[in-house]
Amino acid sequence: MKRKTTWESYDEATLKEVFEFSEGYKEFISDCKTERECVKKIIKEAKKAGYRDLNEVILNEGVLEAGDKVYVNNMDKAVALILIGKEPIQNGMNILGAHIDSPRLDLKQNPLYEDTELAMFDTHYYGGIKKYQWVTLPLSLHGVVVKKDGTKVEIVIGEAETDPVVGVSDLLIHLAAEQMDKKASKVIEGENLNILVGSIPLQGEEKNAVKANILKLLKDKYDIEEDDFISAEIEAVPAGRARDYGLDRSMIMGYGHDDRICAYPSYKALLELEESDKTCVCLLVDKEEIGSVGATGMHSKFFENAVAEIINCTGDYSEIILRRAFQNSMMLSSDVSAAFDPNFPSTMEKNNSAYFGKGLVINKYTGSRGKYNSNDANAEYVAKLRDIFERNQVTYQTAELGKVDQGGGGTIAYILANYNMNVIDSGVALHNMHAPWEIGSKADLYEALKGYRAFLREA
Repeated sequence: MKRKTTWESYDEATLKEVFEFSEGYKEFISDCKTERECVKKIIKEAKKAGYRDLNEVILNEGVLEAGDKVYVNNMDKAVALILIGKEPIQNGMNILGAHIDSPRLDLKQNPLYEDTELAMFDTHYYGGIKKYQWVTLPLSLHGVVVKKDGTKVEIVIGEAETDPVVGVSDLLIHLAAEQMDKKASKVIEGENLNILVGSIPLQGEEKNAVKANILKLLKDKYDIEEDDFISAEIEAVPAGRARDYGLDRSMIMGYGHDDRICAYPSYKALLELEESDKTCVCLLVDKEEIGSVGATGMHSKFFENAVAEIINCTGDYSEIILRRAFQNSMMLSSDVSAAFDPNFPSTMEKNNSAYFGKGLVINKYTGSRGKYNSNDANAEYVAKLRDIFERNQVTYQTAELGKVDQGGGGTIAYILANYNMNVIDSGVALHNMHAPWEIGSKADLYEALKGYRAFLREA
């Protein structure tokens, strides 16, 4: 049976809400193009909603009670927002988890060099990308430089209309006969994703004068030296703001939908709550695109440690309570899925694909081929979510990520499932996933918000 799109169910008032919520999201992903920028923005909003820094609570030997709100900032790259529930935390938490890192080009630690009177930045791409998609695009530079004295210098170049942009060149078609015969994975090599940043030599310099001019510009504006790149994190991302997509403005084109299109409604849904029976969490992490590794990825113990501290602040800490708190929890691993694309129908199986405008996507399992590296949620949990969503008029759909032997992907779901909690992937379907500019449906974004609200209240 053909399912109608959620657009067909909206009245005029709901349509207005859909488009208004989308405007806020467009502003968020336009202003927050790195994980650091996301964390900074989210904590600012959380503070306005009454959230306190958990570290300050601990430092002041504070006590946490039902209704209290705290946040945990993990190295400015991951954040957890926690609303303390009325029930003991050992009864479990309702967790929305997403990631806030996205594919990009990172500057290497010694990035700046000169070649044939052109100044270049050497890069190392981050996450799974089609490298050929990143050439001939206007790119902006976002990041932070930390000097030896601990001073942090934030950098954003290329977003204001008066800013210059940078980019990676491509070979002109007139000379590209050999290039055009290469496999797509080899058309542009990783070591050739070098960014052109300048061509004017500094007067009076005889050697590497163009590079010297770039260093002078950076020194004048940011007071940084070449050696400071060693302790810098600077990312090259597509320049420009998210925009309405489609003549009917039903979609959004933006950089970083994966996975900020799930992170945004997740934290917005939690900030709306003032009280809850169960402790509710929005967990937004880094490094998912490279395996969730490192201190700020989901494999880190930072969330487990935060929950232990919260239990301690309620005066009830024990190892068994901590273990019960995780085991009895329920989680939506809020990550994107692939929307059916009529330009590439052979990669999808229509009866088990996600579609634009048909709501929040539930992926019972992800992984690749034989469900490898997958979290496969149990039927009982899926049934519980169906009941919650349908009672709250949330439009949802179920899907797989492409045909069985076509490929696949992973999320943070299996990592939290290691605690023996119920976890399932649920998020928003996209076109162009991992491309510099991705496409998502405004209706699906809105249904994600509704679904996350209902989950926090009733799971």
